[in-house]
Amino acid sequence: MGNRLTVLGSCGAWPESGRACAGFLVEHNGFRVVLDLGYGAASRLFGYGLPDAVVVTHEHPDHCADVSALGRAWHYTVQTDGQPRLPLHCTPGTVERLAAMEPRPHPTELFEVHDLGEPAEIGPFRLTAYPLPHHVPNFGVRLTAPGLTVAYTGDTGPSPVLAELGRDADLFICEATLRSPSPSPRYLMTAAEAGQWAAEARARRLMLTHFWPGTDRAAAAAEAGARFGGEVLVASEDLTIAL
Repeated sequence: MGNRLTVLGSCGAWPESGRACAGFLVEHNGFRVVLDLGYGAASRLFGYGLPDAVVVTHEHPDHCADVSALGRAWHYTVQTDGQPRLPLHCTPGTVERLAAMEPRPHPTELFEVHDLGEPAEIGPFRLTAYPLPHHVPNFGVRLTAPGLTVAYTGDTGPSPVLAELGRDADLFICEATLRSPSPSPRYLMTAAEAGQWAAEARARRLMLTHFWPGTDRAAAAAEAGARFGGEVLVASEDLTIAL
């Protein structure tokens, strides 16, 4: 079965034509965890099947809107066969957003909700969350299993915590929204900053994601590569890589 990651969505804010917002499917020996599920990401997820667990970094809709679609799919195709709720690790605000979109059935009837801020065991993975600076509560997530570590920032501004989040990760998935640094306080990053923090973390590979629509992605990769000596990958819908 092996270990792999599939990009479901790579855009921030709203999806470019033919793309989707944040979403990643991580597979380890047949166990499948989806990280974020923003606008348009669910339709791509369904092409690979339903996951075993869901992690949502924060409540912004470009990271969680399509969890509602997943809840419907789970309810009408899986729960009808008597299966339990789908594990969902998220912030309280995420549940509130989902309930506002679809109160019946309530998200807590579809999902077994866990506080993302608490360490957890998810199948073969150990989940550790790191608070990071953003407009709303956001957690970077670190998934570790025997011989594998994947780290993902969600959305964040520059922070020393990023070096801890991505420490020695096999893959560090970093947001790279901005084309140039924004005024303080900082809640998002540039590709160059993503490269810098990946280097600080001594990650093995860096994947840039959460591109503002219209971003020159090749240029972003070059900017990250100028600061990070390892392999730089650019998230693109349906890209699958071995882990």
